[in-house]
Amino acid sequence: MIIDEATLADTSTLDQITGIAATAGAKVLLVGDWAQLQSVDAGGAFALLVAARTDVAELTEIHRFTQDWERSASLDLRAGRLEAITAYGSHDRLRGGTTEEMLDGAYASWISDQANGLATILVAESTETMHALNARARAERILTGRTCISREVTLASGEPASAGDFVITRRNDRRLRSRRGVWVRNGDHWRIDKVNMDGSITVSRQSGHAGTITLPPAYLAEHVELGYAITAHRAQGVTVDTAHVLVSARTPKASLYVSMTRGRESNKAYVALDQPDELHTSPSTDMDLSARSILFGILQRSSVEFSAHQTMAAEQEAWTSIAQLAAEYDTIASSAQRPRWEELLRSSGLDEAQVDSVIAGDSFGPLTAALRRAEAYGHNIDHLLPRLVARRDLGDAEDIGAVLQHRLRLSMDPGDVKPVSLATCPTFIAGMIPEAAGAMAREMRQALDQRRDLIENRAAELTAAAFLARPAWLRRLGDPPTIPAARQDWLTSVATVAAYRDRYGITSNLPLGPGPRTDTEHADRHHALAAQRKATVIAQSLGATPQRAQVSSQPSIRERSQPAACWRR
Repeated sequence: MIIDEATLADTSTLDQITGIAATAGAKVLLVGDWAQLQSVDAGGAFALLVAARTDVAELTEIHRFTQDWERSASLDLRAGRLEAITAYGSHDRLRGGTTEEMLDGAYASWISDQANGLATILVAESTETMHALNARARAERILTGRTCISREVTLASGEPASAGDFVITRRNDRRLRSRRGVWVRNGDHWRIDKVNMDGSITVSRQSGHAGTITLPPAYLAEHVELGYAITAHRAQGVTVDTAHVLVSARTPKASLYVSMTRGRESNKAYVALDQPDELHTSPSTDMDLSARSILFGILQRSSVEFSAHQTMAAEQEAWTSIAQLAAEYDTIASSAQRPRWEELLRSSGLDEAQVDSVIAGDSFGPLTAALRRAEAYGHNIDHLLPRLVARRDLGDAEDIGAVLQHRLRLSMDPGDVKPVSLATCPTFIAGMIPEAAGAMAREMRQALDQRRDLIENRAAELTAAAFLARPAWLRRLGDPPTIPAARQDWLTSVATVAAYRDRYGITSNLPLGPGPRTDTEHADRHHALAAQRKATVIAQSLGATPQRAQVSSQPSIRERSQPAACWRR
């Protein structure tokens, strides 16, 4: 028994089907794409099986698209890699504007493609938008005489329909057949040829080669909808010439992936910029840039439903990630070093009122984090901070802490940081996170040391896992050298890149992904970039030949345990 689009089947239904099949001695084969839309009920079984089994067959050649670039872009979109958005943007597939502008633009392009004889779909981001577009399309057809309203029926969606309208059937029914043997299937598009006196309708396929079928009133009332605009769930499994996709900041990642991979010749996204949510940046005056930023945000959050087992594993992964551990480290360090920073501010040349305003302000945390990083770079902050205070009068500054942080950034350019060697990296955890120094409570130091060790162990584990999988980002760093000392140096650099990717959720095929979004990421990126360059140079000058690299592609247990120590000692 073959179940197509298996991600749309809920776990309970799959359990019932496999139970019946087992009793009958039958085999169940699930076919689908784990990254596509999930069941509206409890799902995740298909994705769990794909992740857990070792005998999963996967198609590797893409035949749908007429342009080669879109084949690779669709895979990047599936994996959530940001290169996909760059590819669609560079080929003029992205539009940005207000919701009304995007509705009008997508609708006009869809109408134009229809007029040119193309098979095309208009994908709405919500059911409400779909109904609005359906009503608009039907009204225009009535005005132009292509739809007749002399006799109407009410569809399952509550919308009226009449001769000339296009509808979509939503349930398989083999009893409803044409004389040519074509039967009614879920997702089929039809044209209403006639509304009959008994409330049934006579329909024909849009292609016109299947004959006519009569759909009875009971079927109409439950399983037929207007077929002009559709949602992403309706689009899954459809192949057309062109697709016009309405997108907002609330669009799920799976919906974007499904909708933007339906068209053979073209798939365009129309991004509403006036519906941002808290996960995305505010609109800017550059419409194209804002459209990309919203799409970037969509790709960075998964909408695939996990099984209970996968949810537990994902939670464990999140809580042991460098993103979590580094956040804990920074929080503990901020609390542990607070007395030191307050004392330093009071001896920096600021008066008492100015010190109190800095400590009470929102910029105090970022300032102390910048001071910790400056100390890790080798600056004597006991001497540096008074010089920054004395540089210019601060009497008219609205936020003294922010001004001092800015002056500190100017005096300490992270871009000057050079790739470090094993003997000169005593103050950075995993090659990029500044270690908290100075006197502090014993329990605070213990908590920081524990998280330091967890971060370094995590970086070593990520490096070992990368050797097994050989992802595209690792291949860009070259092959590991066979000379032990150089190989160890190369491993240390790779681990820093892996740590950066884990901290900032980088999924790109590029080692460091897109540009940084925060000051902290900007500073960490300089270290990771130095590590990337160092690994590449080592591989180019001392790297193994491809044959030799395959033999020694995975680091030994001893090698895995060493990079962590070299970052501190």
